[in-house]
Amino acid sequence: MQALSFAVHIPLVCFGVALPALLLYVEWLYLRTGDELYRTIARRWTRIMVALFAAGVVTGTILSFELGLLWPNFTGTFGGVFGLGFAIEGFSFFMEAIFIGIYVYGWSRLSPRLHFACGIPIAITGFAGSLMVITVNGWMNHPAGFRLVNGKPVDVHPVDALFGNPYFWHELIHMYLAAYIVTGFVLAGSYAVCRLRGRFGRYERTAFAIPLAVAATASIAQVFVGDWNGREVAIAQPTKLAAFEGLPRTRSGAPVHILGWYDGNEVKAGIKIPKLLSLLAFHSSSATVQGLDAVAPAGRPPVNVVRFAFQTMVGIGTLLAALAVVFLAVRIRTKRLPRSVWFYRAVAAAAPLSLVALIAGWVVTEVGRQPWAVYRVMRTSEAVTGAKGIPVGYATLAVTYLALALGVAWVLRRLARSPIDRADSPQPLSEPA
Repeated sequence: MQALSFAVHIPLVCFGVALPALLLYVEWLYLRTGDELYRTIARRWTRIMVALFAAGVVTGTILSFELGLLWPNFTGTFGGVFGLGFAIEGFSFFMEAIFIGIYVYGWSRLSPRLHFACGIPIAITGFAGSLMVITVNGWMNHPAGFRLVNGKPVDVHPVDALFGNPYFWHELIHMYLAAYIVTGFVLAGSYAVCRLRGRFGRYERTAFAIPLAVAATASIAQVFVGDWNGREVAIAQPTKLAAFEGLPRTRSGAPVHILGWYDGNEVKAGIKIPKLLSLLAFHSSSATVQGLDAVAPAGRPPVNVVRFAFQTMVGIGTLLAALAVVFLAVRIRTKRLPRSVWFYRAVAAAAPLSLVALIAGWVVTEVGRQPWAVYRVMRTSEAVTGAKGIPVGYATLAVTYLALALGVAWVLRRLARSPIDRADSPQPLSEPA
């Protein structure tokens, strides 16, 4: 149930983080240039922000109830350690809702500069709210800020637990880059579809280029942050790293296998690249990498689930980075958008693929930590509820999310089909950008 809720909620979080910043940038362009086109784009994206925020309210509320209902021992034992994070997250949510209301209804009621200023708290609170959730997750992966005495946390320092946690920083940056990648490619992908359908005037070109430039930059940066992330995992959670690769035994010069599956002893049918895992994890081809044999079978995550999710995330991330390089190279060299129809097909495909990579990344993070809810402190079996009726609750939740998805899709389709409230008419595809 928690996994289903996360899979629905996390994409909405990405839009809550990145879309307000993109909105503010476009509105700033309007203030700077006076070009009504930017105001039109900002107003239409505002409607998307509101629709997705409303959906996020539903999924976020469900998640908050699930935290207490499904994990009573976890929250009961460690609530005093990480509770500060969720308290700040709740405050940020209410502030975000207030300023979204002011922003939406202030388009024709506030001066342009005051309206722009009212959007700044939306970006800040969207960042702050998700920041708190990431701090809690970082703490679960690298618990700190307390001592355990007879199974109870004492000498609790919530600020140290949440913000003094070394695991938190790379997870934060990794997630925020992912937010801009997902938001950028999904927005750009919708306008790429317009291009493929023969509608690509100045409005569509501008609304396509801005989010794509952001997503492209973030995709390239994510390659380097991912390297940092992997090295931190190698130090703090070596069993998770072993599950990434399906490394059965501790060894120096550990290889990487692309594709294939782990049969309990080795990776079958994979493409072996000698010493690459040691090089990636420790920047030394002869470094020793801890294998799955370092822990008992009961202390290992489900290897193939983690491995498939990791390879999916990395594979899609690599393709997105390659697409980003093509876009930036053409844009910088020719000062225009690419013209190949295959490029726009690739951007359209990148939209759903970025969402798949996002969910795969969270599977890697959460399933790779198993069997621990709090790494090496509390097992998942100790944290989870023993209540009955979970299958009924799961089915109800699935139906709720299906109805929510259909409702959001209906709203977004209506917004997409609504006329552009601007005099500009679509221009021919052959016109240079």
